[in-house]
Amino acid sequence: MQPLSPLDGRYASQVHPLRSFFTEDALIRARLFVEISYLAALADEKGIPELKKFSARERKALQAIVDRFSAKDADAVRAIEKKTNHDVKAVEYYLRDQWKKIAGAKARTEFVHFALTSEDVNNLAYGILIQDALRHVLRPELQGIISALRTMASKNANKKMLSLTHGQPATPTTLGKEITVIVDRLIRQYEMLSKFSMQGKFGGAVGNYAAHKAAYPEFPWERFGAKFVRSLKLSPIQWATQINPHDDLAELSHIFVRINTILLDFSRDSWLYISRGVFGQRTVAGEVGSSTMPHKVNPIDFENAEGNLGLSTALFSHFAEKLPVSRLQRDLSDSTVQRSLGVAFGYHLLALTALRKGLRKLVVNKQVLDDELHAHPEVLGEAVQTVMRKNGYSDAYEQMKAMSRGKRMTWESMQEFVEKLEIKKEDKERLMRFLK
Repeated sequence: MQPLSPLDGRYASQVHPLRSFFTEDALIRARLFVEISYLAALADEKGIPELKKFSARERKALQAIVDRFSAKDADAVRAIEKKTNHDVKAVEYYLRDQWKKIAGAKARTEFVHFALTSEDVNNLAYGILIQDALRHVLRPELQGIISALRTMASKNANKKMLSLTHGQPATPTTLGKEITVIVDRLIRQYEMLSKFSMQGKFGGAVGNYAAHKAAYPEFPWERFGAKFVRSLKLSPIQWATQINPHDDLAELSHIFVRINTILLDFSRDSWLYISRGVFGQRTVAGEVGSSTMPHKVNPIDFENAEGNLGLSTALFSHFAEKLPVSRLQRDLSDSTVQRSLGVAFGYHLLALTALRKGLRKLVVNKQVLDDELHAHPEVLGEAVQTVMRKNGYSDAYEQMKAMSRGKRMTWESMQEFVEKLEIKKEDKERLMRFLK
């Protein structure tokens, strides 16, 4: 069967690192981990006397269910789901069967999924998977882009270039500084991403431990729940309905929207720099730029990045707007939307892969930088009129405007203008150095 999404077809190898966190099999495995962890936590509590503490052998055997989880096991869960028409209930029944094989007649299978609602398991499973994906794939990939850009900025720190504002020649800048702007913006978002933590809701059908307290009214369920959520390296939610309100996913989505936007900004600027000739691109043997124009070396990596960043942002924006909204105590519309979380992260990762590839091809053309600057001596007008103001010229701006606005200037005419100025000697000498 041909894949419907290019993430599972054309681009499968590039997004493969995310498969451990965002496939259906990964979600089933994470649900099992949550169910087993909850069962073991209950067994450790003296306030639940009917469930005896697990032996070391039992703990090891239960953990092995997760550690050895395979595609065959996931298929077994899916087979159960065909009967239950409920994904989490299928996991519960699968785990009950597995525990019976481990503990035999003494297996207290009724304590599997004890007093829980499916969302208690689902939101914790998603939280674990997302935290792990951030730690193992997404943050390192972003850090790689930041490092590559920082190196590029350092190498080009002193390369002067013509800047364009409104698409028109403006005050000179340096290539290194312009790249550093992107680096600084990305670092700020990376720091937010590093501090971010998924939340965890745990409290039964409508978040008040009603069923739990019906069975064990004296047990400190709120304290137990918070401790259990923290044991999964998630932040406990004290007040919730049936579901995690998904403010965590909205916050995370907004961070990724900003990261995507910054990278899209850089992708478009890189495309324009390539178009101007400021950047050249290393050719790759055997690569074709056009099916009919042999000379073409197209900026396809930056174009691919731009397109995939847009797709990623569209999904993250929808997550941020849709997921925190639920009718009354719960509706199911969030469930189907969350299944596409991996798609948003996949297009983001695909864009980063394209950007890194594009960055490796870039070659700075210093001759073009110099030629562009040399062709526009008028861009030094800002510096000249500012020094004039310092030296008491009240009409400095007006004089420079009359001389340069909409006119083609030469270096000679600018030098002549500065030479006639009645300003401090050191100021004049500094301006003349700029004009040579």
